[in-house]
Amino acid sequence: MSMADSSLLASLRKYPKQLKAGQSLSRQAKKQHARLYIIWRCSVMLLCWHE
Repeated sequence: MSMADSSLLASLRKYPKQLKAGQSLSRQAKKQHARLYIIWRCSVMLLCWHE
């Protein structure tokens, strides 16, 4: 096994970890966006609500 083969195998082993980290970051961003959207919608309803 050459040095290039071993570095390729090492990078392939790291890729799933990076993918999972990217997915969790994306998931956190979506959750944060949903929270901000809910807060924004509630604020608009409170400001526009009148009897």
